[in-house]
Amino acid sequence: MKTLLKVAGKNTGYTLQPVSLTQDEVTQFYSGFSNEIIWPLFHDFQSRCNFEPAYWDIYQAVNRKFAEEIEASSSRDDYIWVHDYHLMLVGRELHNMGIRQKVGFFLHIPFPPSDIFMKLPWRTQILRALLEYDLVGFQTIHDRNNFISCVENLIRGLRCDSRKQVAEITVADRDVQVGVFPISIDFDKFARTAVEPAVTEKVKQFCQAIENCKLILGVDRLDYSKGIPQKLRAFDNVLGRYPELKGRITLVQIVVPSRQDIPEYKELKGEIEGLVSQINGKFSQPGWVPIQYIFRSLEFHDLIAYYRAADIALVTSLKDGMNLVAKEYCAANVDNNGVLILSEFTGAAAQLKKNSLLVNPYDIEGVADA
Repeated sequence: MKTLLKVAGKNTGYTLQPVSLTQDEVTQFYSGFSNEIIWPLFHDFQSRCNFEPAYWDIYQAVNRKFAEEIEASSSRDDYIWVHDYHLMLVGRELHNMGIRQKVGFFLHIPFPPSDIFMKLPWRTQILRALLEYDLVGFQTIHDRNNFISCVENLIRGLRCDSRKQVAEITVADRDVQVGVFPISIDFDKFARTAVEPAVTEKVKQFCQAIENCKLILGVDRLDYSKGIPQKLRAFDNVLGRYPELKGRITLVQIVVPSRQDIPEYKELKGEIEGLVSQINGKFSQPGWVPIQYIFRSLEFHDLIAYYRAADIALVTSLKDGMNLVAKEYCAANVDNNGVLILSEFTGAAAQLKKNSLLVNPYDIEGVADA
């Protein structure tokens, strides 16, 4: 394991330390608490939650394991930075172990409003654990405000000052800073790669393969939060309501495999493939297939070529902490001739709304019209 981590971290500038989990811990901590409770709840899919009490016990135990490894690997002068919903309790566990270094936490996914967060059986424990950090970061001001609202509604004896960009919550004799730090991409890398000769040649090949068609691109991880079925239904709708577009537009939908061992994701894959088959069967003509469906991860240069070739990038997430595909498309669109159609329920919408077409992905006709 340590040899593999050494190879994996070779060019990262830091070393990787393993945290060994049993198969049962992986199942109940990762597939269970993280992805059957927190992921759906924080993405407004509370009906998909499985509030299994055993998951909570294992989630606490695994967070403790991570804290123990951090304690063994860190020095007194280190700033400890914890990432994402899998490890919300690590700050609490570190303090229980007597660690007094500064500890920050960043949540990559949305934070839900209080009426949704209230459904979590361990809501108070999670909030108190997050308040053990010295700094808590979110993707958007909306997420930050949701967190502050939940804290004010559920925990007594604290003071909140949200007038500043980085808010302060005073808990006993401690000040917890709460800020907004939206993640981004290596813009220069995407823009630079997009003009490489090999990528430019791939762009020509893609455009020749769908000659006389506008290319609409979807790039999504296999997840119900990404709104892929809604996107396909909007494409079906546009071909039905605007028949003059038949043979003139092609949707290239790239789906990156994810969590295929979880039954809901297998069902989603089947639904997507059924819709693709149905739409292609309904509208295909000699020399033109409406949807090109790709189910795999693409090599980086191929992905950049698709970004640059696409006339439209179509992002229809039902809920997204940020959505970096939107930013990657803009960075790779070096010819400045592309259009971004972007779900208003992505974190990226707050930054990109002035120069994109915002849509409600639940509004099938509205997406089709865009």
